[in-house]
Amino acid sequence: MERKLIFFVLVIGILGACKKKDPTPQYNLIFKFKFNPNQERLDNFGNRATIPAGNAGQSPQFNWLTAHYFELAPTAFTQIGQGTILYHASETTLGGETAIDFDKSVFKKEDEIYLSVPLSQIAPKTYEYLRISFAYQNYDITFRVNGVDYIGTVASFVGYNTYIRDVKIKNQTISVNANKKQGFWAFETLTGVLQGQAPGTTVPNPIAATSPIPPGSCVVTAKFDTPLQITGQENKNIIITVSVSNNKSFEWKDNNGNGHFEPTLGETVVDMGIRGMKMIVE
Repeated sequence: MERKLIFFVLVIGILGACKKKDPTPQYNLIFKFKFNPNQERLDNFGNRATIPAGNAGQSPQFNWLTAHYFELAPTAFTQIGQGTILYHASETTLGGETAIDFDKSVFKKEDEIYLSVPLSQIAPKTYEYLRISFAYQNYDITFRVNGVDYIGTVASFVGYNTYIRDVKIKNQTISVNANKKQGFWAFETLTGVLQGQAPGTTVPNPIAATSPIPPGSCVVTAKFDTPLQITGQENKNIIITVSVSNNKSFEWKDNNGNGHFEPTLGETVVDMGIRGMKMIVE
């Protein structure tokens, strides 16, 4: 009887030792986007910007946004690529030069989780700046034809170079099957789709003097109100809501000065860039 008892105790002990331990909780750095038409409107150097004479602008209603690159930078002297890179979207050479692969982009609406990175994979440091390279915007704008105002949808490509097979703007799809440089747009109107190339794209970078971005890229840079500290000992998720300024971010040549976008009168798109970022950390 005594031997049976000892055997039973041993078996229980072995089974207890084999029982899996509860996994260590994983906490993440989470990014979401918000679009704010009342946020400051900035220029390429992070200064307040007004609309030049002869142009007009409106704050579009965003449907989708895609980003190509996320990076945390410790200081204003950290060169692009030398910080902690959190995300780099798929690229392809199908169109010749290296380009963003539009088909593999992540499309998200306002307040949806865009990116989630385990905090255990982020170098413990204090970070003063966030860099995000934006790639594609889809939004609604108003336009005028023969004195009547309508709503149309714009597919706005602000990434450095994008390989596009097909793009559905709202209800209509166009085939491109080529690389398109920053500033390419397609505008779905009542009667069809217009296409064009904006001559410029605003990309605010307040530390351009010490940490410039490559020409033609859409790497927007912003400073945290309070530096972001990653210790490696976090016991909860960190949620960063990136407030994107779309304050009159759709800008055009206003030939008749009436403040209405009238493409049928030859008015052309001038700029479609992001007009600044602010981060809210929870």
